[in-house]
Amino acid sequence: MPTIDSCQLTTKDYTILEVMQERHPARGDTFSAVLQRKISSAVVMFREDIPATVVTLSTRVAYRVNDGPAETRIVAHDEMRGLVGMLLPITNPRGLALLGLAEGQSMSIPTADGGFETLTVHEVVYQPEAARRERLKLTANAAAASWRQAGPVLRVVHRSDELQDKAKNKVMAAFDTVFDDPGPSAA
Repeated sequence: MPTIDSCQLTTKDYTILEVMQERHPARGDTFSAVLQRKISSAVVMFREDIPATVVTLSTRVAYRVNDGPAETRIVAHDEMRGLVGMLLPITNPRGLALLGLAEGQSMSIPTADGGFETLTVHEVVYQPEAARRERLKLTANAAAASWRQAGPVLRVVHRSDELQDKAKNKVMAAFDTVFDDPGPSAA
């Protein structure tokens, strides 16, 4: 299993980690160590370029802790009420460790009892960036398909001189009406 040499973060995720680091200066605790390691090993990418197999914020991920059973959580920015047990916030060392890892990639983090635990990304079940790309692709394909089905809109004109004569007659008829308003200067 590959361990973390680097992680891949979107520009947004990286910026959030930088702000967290500014607000949570290094104190030698587990969270600060994991945060510093993430930032220093990050490869920053635009959301359009991040692979679909990488954990980003709001990703639903199946992961393992050591050799335990796979767990599925949504990696979130912070705790949210009403979603107890579904979220793993990046304010938690485990959530922070998973952020930026690709499927099959692992990261070991210190535990409260002085040991280490290894988190391994088993599968990225849903990634918002990949879902967005898929939606855009489907929308573009649907637009192209509807254009192909409808075809270009063309109007066939058999004789252009007939249309020009009709338009000319309408313009002339507008000028031929009797218009006897003298205007404001006549007052």
